[in-house]
Amino acid sequence: MVVLVVVAGLNGAAQDQKMDAFINQLMEKMTVEEKLGQMNLLPGVSATTGELKDSPLLELVAQGKLGTVLNQTGVESIRQLQDAARKSRLGIPVLVGMDVIHGYETIFPIPLAMACSWDLTAIEQAARIAAKEATADGICWTYSPMVDIALDARWGRIAEGNGEDPFLGSRIAEALVKGYQGNYGPENMMACVKHYALYGGAEAGRDYNTVDMSHTRMYNQYFPPYEAAAKAGAGSVMTSFNIVDYIPATANKWLIDDVLRRQWGWNGFVVTDYGAIGEIIKHGLGDLSQASALALKAGTDMDMCSEGFIQTLEQSLKEGKVTMAEIDQACRRVLEAKYKLGLFENPYRFLDPKRHETDIYTPEHRQAARNLAAESFVLLKNEGNLLPLKKQGKIALIGPMADNRVNMAGTWAPTAANDKYATLREAMEKALKGRATLTYAQGCNFTSDSTLQKDGGFYRATPFGDAEQMKREALSIAREADVIVCAMGESAEMSGECSSRATLEIFDTQKELLEDLLELGKPLVVLNFAGRPTVLTWESSHVPAILQVWFGGSEAGDAICDVLFGDKVPSGKLTVSMPQATGQEPLYYNHLPTGRPVPEGAKSFSKFSSNYFDVRNDPLFPFGFGLSYTTFEYSDISLNGRTASVTVTNTGDYDADEIVQLYIHDVVASLSRPVRELKGFERIHLKKGESKVVTFEIKDELLKFYNSNLDYVLEPGDFEIMIGPDSSLEHLKKAVLTIR
Repeated sequence: MVVLVVVAGLNGAAQDQKMDAFINQLMEKMTVEEKLGQMNLLPGVSATTGELKDSPLLELVAQGKLGTVLNQTGVESIRQLQDAARKSRLGIPVLVGMDVIHGYETIFPIPLAMACSWDLTAIEQAARIAAKEATADGICWTYSPMVDIALDARWGRIAEGNGEDPFLGSRIAEALVKGYQGNYGPENMMACVKHYALYGGAEAGRDYNTVDMSHTRMYNQYFPPYEAAAKAGAGSVMTSFNIVDYIPATANKWLIDDVLRRQWGWNGFVVTDYGAIGEIIKHGLGDLSQASALALKAGTDMDMCSEGFIQTLEQSLKEGKVTMAEIDQACRRVLEAKYKLGLFENPYRFLDPKRHETDIYTPEHRQAARNLAAESFVLLKNEGNLLPLKKQGKIALIGPMADNRVNMAGTWAPTAANDKYATLREAMEKALKGRATLTYAQGCNFTSDSTLQKDGGFYRATPFGDAEQMKREALSIAREADVIVCAMGESAEMSGECSSRATLEIFDTQKELLEDLLELGKPLVVLNFAGRPTVLTWESSHVPAILQVWFGGSEAGDAICDVLFGDKVPSGKLTVSMPQATGQEPLYYNHLPTGRPVPEGAKSFSKFSSNYFDVRNDPLFPFGFGLSYTTFEYSDISLNGRTASVTVTNTGDYDADEIVQLYIHDVVASLSRPVRELKGFERIHLKKGESKVVTFEIKDELLKFYNSNLDYVLEPGDFEIMIGPDSSLEHLKKAVLTIR
């Protein structure tokens, strides 16, 4: 074994030179097989702490055939991997990664919910806490952030991203990369931007499905968050499963080499998604040997779980199908990542057993998660100011999410410690103790389709009980209550990977129960749990109050109580358009105009116009929308040169936060431009009666776009400047800026 030592503490160019010299020296000693081993990524025994003594992974690591492992947690088991690496000929440390998507053991709201806070500081803090906890358990690489633009709510993985807007998505991408990576300290982990690229554009919202779009649309609408994350210094990027220009992304040289590396100047390493090289075969581009060669030559550096690189590339090298330079480049990028993480200096850097007791699920972390969850909830309706509820009288809590522990965290939370998390029922009992009476009934199953319980695993915490008996119990306690709170919607796994839905309406059993409860004539609040925009058209017409709570993470129960009872004022704003009907999907605010447009908000249908005849074009709740317990008034825009200002006044009875949003429309351009685009936002706090001036500088960057030649240009002319509380035209103040 060769013992490798790295001198730490250098910065900038000196550090780069030191790293280059070290890796040059190391690679001179490496065989082809050892280089390919560094490019090989395989799964661990499990996503939980466990012994590896009988695992074949240890032997592969010791032989230099495996450089990276995913989904193995726990300091002691990862120590075994590093021990095996030290026994290998060159002693190259192992990189250990995991899907730390929205927290480790302290679970934050699902990413879509976090985005609805529009709170970049809190989002960055969430990533920093996730990194601190994960590194305390030995993990130093996360497969996050997911920055895919998603316009179709049928696609389940919309839950993992930031919504439909490229500007907001870019700012969140930057915040997450910064939070995870920091300065690559011992409590930081390497970020992995995914899924590159266009994964959120899957046709029909069906996961892994075809994506096909123009380059103009790619650059203007889908690429910005990837580029922002890359330029923020993300250490790695993960390829997507879909095709781009009819070529699988993992084998797409234009996408990886030309755009990501050359145009954006990014220099990290590229890893495939799970088994993606093997899936190239199913796309019809050849066998495993051909697929592996294509991926390598496109600029892919690491093979996740297909074992194509380790099994085929040495023979392909002999046959002249790949070059030594291509293998060397891929291997070098992986080694650079390990160097940046400090693994060569100390392979056990992230294996301090004391940190597991001091750095995971701490009161400080839980409070941060609780605060962010409360900020993520979106108040969709509040007829007669029913909310906030008073902590008095008798409250009936009903629904399949009311006492449902493991579903609180939401999708993609493999390291959640569900037994530690409070249910909504438990949180409400604590919040109301000594002040009000809480009664509970499950009321119904998620759906009447019992096969989902068996095949999909959607009912992990809720038994599939007798429907009529549950309904009778719910109606009985509701009749005696002063107010009814219904915890309904999706279960955690009804959104996320491979959880596409063809219809987005509330499930049958839940709607039937809701109808019966409403007939009692009692004040009723719906807490809508969901990992995507769902159709609430019927509910919005019949239910007095609706609070969109998404999946709020480990502290969701307490956070819901904070908002439900007025200890905190809701401030979340939608980052996705919520449809009136599933058939409107894909639905998004920043669409292009048509030659036969329908006036926004039109109540009637127009023949020979771009509309449906059975539903209006506009969403039920638009992008950027969210009510408060108070009210805000916006002044007209004051435009002084390139500076646009509005005065926002809190005209209600609660101190509260407001998210002020700037939209711009390029009136005349060389190609069709969106009806408006988000180009700025500011989250402000106003005491009741207080006013603040919010100012936006209209810089050139906010007015540029990619033209048909893919040149990034600012074309002189008129630009509509719009500022308001959401993207709906009726709520926006307007002015015109002329650029000459």
